Amino acid sequence: MCKRFLLLAAATMLAAATVAASDRQDDVSRTRKAAQVFNEIMSAPDKGVPHDLLAKAKCVAIIPGELKFAFILGGNYGRGVATCRTASGWSAPMFVAVDGGSVGYQIGGSSTDLVMLFMNDHALNHLLSDKFKLGGDASVAAGPVGRNAQADTDISLRAEVLSYSRTHGAFAGISLDGAVVQADRSGDHAMYGENVSRHQILDGKVAVPESARGLLKSLDQYSA
Repeated sequence: MCKRFLLLAAATMLAAATVAASDRQDDVSRTRKAAQVFNEIMSAPDKGVPHDLLAKAKCVAIIPGELKFAFILGGNYGRGVATCRTASGWSAPMFVAVDGGSVGYQIGGSSTDLVMLFMNDHALNHLLSDKFKLGGDASVAAGPVGRNAQADTDISLRAEVLSYSRTHGAFAGISLDGAVVQADRSGDHAMYGENVSRHQILDGKVAVPESARGLLKSLDQYSA
C-alpha cells in the first residue's frame, strides 16, 4: 500500500510539472532566470565564459537550476532556453530540456546551472532536432573559463558544444557526455502559440518577447 501511494504521488507531481511547463508565466520566469544566471556568471571577476568564444558561438543555451525538479524528477532533469544568432541579432528564445548525463544535472538536492555554447552549423542543426545526445550525436567538451580562451587546448575548441556548470557559486567547464538535449514544445507553444516552429524561432522570424530582452542585451554585451 505504501509503495502504491508513493507511485501515485510521484505520478501526480510529474503531471503537475508537465502542466507547469506549458504555462506562459512559467516561460517568462524561466527566461528571466536564465538572464539572471548568465549575468551573475559573466560578472564574476576573472570567471565566466570567455568573451571570444561567445563571439564565435552560433547559439547559447542556459539551463537555470531548479530544486523542485531535483525532487520531482529524480535529479537528472532541467529546463531552460536557447537563442541563436540571426542577421538582426540574437533570436527569440526557444525552450529546451536537458536530461541525464554522466555527472548528473543536479546532485544531492543542490541546484546546478548549465550553460552550453553551440559552436558551428552542425551543432545548430542538432539543436533544431527533436532531441540529441551530447557525446554521441554532437561532440561535447568542458569549456575553458576566464576572459579569453587563447591558452586552452585544441580539443575543447574543436568541439561542437562547449559546456559549463555552476554549483554553490563555483563555475567551471564540465563534460555533459551522455546528456540528452531536447525541444520543450510545451514551452514554445505557451509563449508563441502552436503554429510557430522551432526553425522560425531560431531564424529570427518570431518577435522577441519582453521577458527575453534583458537576456539578449547581455548576450550582445558579452559577445561583442
